[in-house]
Order: sequence, then C-alpha cells, then structure tokens
Amino acid sequence: MRLRSFRLRIALLSAGLAGSALVGFGAVSWFQIYNAQIARLDAQLFNQLLRATRSAQRERLQFYGDSLPYAFGTNTKIPIAVLVRDANGNTLYQSDEVPIDKEVNRLLLGRLELTPLPPFPKEPPPKPESTDPPVKPPPLLRSRRPPEFVTQQTTTGLWRIGALKFPNVQVAIAVSLQAVNQEMGTIRNIFLVSISGALLLVAFGAWFVSGGALRPIRQLTGVIQQVTVKGLDQRIPIGTTDVEFVELIQVFNQMLERLERSFTQASRFSADAAHELKTPLTILQGELERTLQQVDSGSEVQQRLSNLLDEVRRLSGITRKLLLLSLADAGQMKLFLVEVDMSELLMEMLEDVELLAPHLSVQTDITDGLRVQGDRDLLIQVLQNLFSNAIKYNLANGWIQIHAKKTETTLHITIANASKEIPVGDRSRIFDRFHRGDPARTRKVEGIGLGLSLAREIARAHRGDLTLDSTSDGQTAFTLTLPMTLDN
Repeated sequence: MRLRSFRLRIALLSAGLAGSALVGFGAVSWFQIYNAQIARLDAQLFNQLLRATRSAQRERLQFYGDSLPYAFGTNTKIPIAVLVRDANGNTLYQSDEVPIDKEVNRLLLGRLELTPLPPFPKEPPPKPESTDPPVKPPPLLRSRRPPEFVTQQTTTGLWRIGALKFPNVQVAIAVSLQAVNQEMGTIRNIFLVSISGALLLVAFGAWFVSGGALRPIRQLTGVIQQVTVKGLDQRIPIGTTDVEFVELIQVFNQMLERLERSFTQASRFSADAAHELKTPLTILQGELERTLQQVDSGSEVQQRLSNLLDEVRRLSGITRKLLLLSLADAGQMKLFLVEVDMSELLMEMLEDVELLAPHLSVQTDITDGLRVQGDRDLLIQVLQNLFSNAIKYNLANGWIQIHAKKTETTLHITIANASKEIPVGDRSRIFDRFHRGDPARTRKVEGIGLGLSLAREIARAHRGDLTLDSTSDGQTAFTLTLPMTLDN
C-alpha cells in the first residue's frame, strides 16, 4: 500500500506552481534584459558607424580605431573589429592590432557586400518664390541609410556585426558579445539561486501553513486514539476551529456522544443482567444440590438432577464471566492487590495438570521467586484457562511446556502445547468473545469462547497483556506478560 501525504502534496503543489511562475518570469525577464543589451549595443554600433564615416582620412581613422573600445564602454580585452573601405573597395583602415581571426574579417567583408547601396534621392525642385539656389546636403548625409545588424557565430565566439555604405566610404564593425554573455550568465546564475531559494521558502511555507490548516485533523486523530472504554467522553472544542472544519468536528462529537450512550447502555445491561441472573442461579443451584441429596442413589431422577446441576453450574460460570467482562468494559474491574508468588502458583497448577492429563509430557523452565503485585484469584483464573486450553486442545500423547522468566520490569510466562495448526483467520479472532474457531476442531471440546477474552481483560487490568505467539506448525503458545510492580 502506497503511503500518501496530503500535507506533502500541498507543499509540492505550491512549490510547483510558484516554481512555474518564477521560472516563466525569470525566462521572460532574462530575454528582455538580453534584448535590451543587444538594442543598446546596436545603438552604440550605429553611432560608431556614423562616426567612422566622418573620419574618412587615414590619420583620423587610426585615432578612431584606437578610441573605439572606450567608446563602447569596454576595455581592450573585448575584441572589436573595424573595416573601412573607400568607394573602389580599397581598405582605408582595418583593426589589425586587435587579435581578430580571419573568419571575422570575412564576415565584415561579407556584410559590406550584402549591404545594398541605396539610390541617391532626387533633388527637390526649387521653390518658385525663392531666388536662392538649392542647398545640397553633404554626400554622406544624402546617402545615409540605417544599417541592418546581425549576430554571427564563429569559432572564437559570438559577434554582433553592423555595416553601412556611403557613396564614398564603406564601414563595418563587429563587436564580440563576450561581455554581454558574461553579464547575462551572471544574471542567469542570480536568477537560478534566487528562484531556488524562493522555491524552498514557498515549500517550507506551504508545509507549515498546511500543517496549521490540518491541526483540527490532528486533534480528531488524537481524540480517536483515546476512544477507549475510558475515553468515550472526549470531545473536541469548536471555539478556536476554522469554519471549514466546524461541521466535521460537530459530526464527530455527535458520533462520540452516540457511541458513549450506546456503550454505556450495553455495558449497564450486561452488568445488570449478569447480576440479576447470579442470585436466582445460586438459589437454583442450592435447591438442586439439596434435592439431589434427598433422592435415591442411582435412580433416574438423581441422574436428571445431576445433569441439571451441571448445566446450572455452567450457567453460573458464564454469568460470572459476563459480569467480569462488563466490569472490564466499563473500566471498573477492581483488583485486590497482594504479592503473588507466580513460581509457586505455577508449580501448584502443574500438580493438577499431572492429575488431569497424566498422558501428556510436561516440561518446565520456571525461575524461582517470580513475584508480582496482583489479584491472586484473578491471576489463578487466567492460568487455569491457559492450562485448561493446553489440555483440551492437545494432541494424543502430546506435551506441554511452561517457561517463566523475568526482565528488569516485566514477568513473562509462556505456556505452549502440541496442537493442530490454527487457521490464519482464527488467529486474529481467537480473543473475540464467543469465538470457538473451526467447528471440526472444537466440536468435542467444552466451552463457550469467553475464557481467553476474559483472561486477556484480566491481564490488561493488571497493565499487562496476553498474546498468541507466532510458532511453527504443530504447536500453540500463549504468553502472559505482567509488570513486576503495579502502581495504583
């Protein structure tokens, strides 16, 4: 069965939604910043292209080339390539001092060849009222056209190239995007760290918020765990509960109230019925015993009365067990605590076992001086039930083993016997009331199925327990655990 956590799913879902939003925002922001960087670089390239056209002399172009890295706001470590040619295709200036590979130079030449030369605009006709000759703009200004910028990848990196043609000069500039990529890499790392931190904060925040939201559920769980015989009066307060859980808590409190009322009525009925039956059964048993003494010995009437007396005694035993179980259910089983020597008690019962079942082999491993604080009569009843079952459900010429030892705080008594295998379905129900297991296994065995249930209730009243051990085939073992000291 796969375990699922609603609280964990809330935290993961919140982190996923926040992560999607943050990643989307970061990606869009990164591309916007990158496009803004490229647009700023294009504007600088355009200004430098115009500046190059105004410095057509070689001397001025040399100064222009030396100052170009500073004009871009970078240092000489950032590669910048410049190519200036005249109208005939002769090279006026080339930035050979900068370590530029041949591939970049080919890109510059290619951009100049691909950049079309626009036709000269027609000169406007002179105005009739004006007597002044028309003023022609400088050739460079007349033929200027905004260049197209492209990004090219070479073996040395990524370059942004711009080219511009005029009738008398052609200029192409390539700027390495190394600085832009480094800056964008830094921004990307900042985004990654920020988004990761934000996701962790969102996940932890959602975890704690969902924990607070699920607090009423934890209260319900705590109350359900305490719903025992003594915990049916538990109720969850509604005053500080969220509105969404008020109806759920109200229904749960109503269910507890109905359970408490039903259990109280059932427990009271069992106790009252057992108590009311106890007196007439006692009277009936006494009358039968007195009448049995007055009839002729060996007569048919004596046999019938003897059978009736056995049934009355059986009913008295059932009534007594039901009364003890009802008291245990109500948490009112009273213990008369004395110091009980369990080692001595076990040895006394072994004598009865040898008398009742001389055909069985009995093996013992009992530590001396095993003393506990408990109700002697009730503990005797538990041991009698275990020994009785070990005899009744034993195999022919079988065996019984008794092991008794103690730890620092607990006494362990294990009673095992040879037996047929108990079905798996019966092992989980063996302590249920009136459960007698497989009919084929129990049809010849007397009992009503209350002994083990009552024995476990007595053990738990002593703050111990009675359990069915996991054993190999061919045997059955019960272990009684009792605390060495019982606090009132």
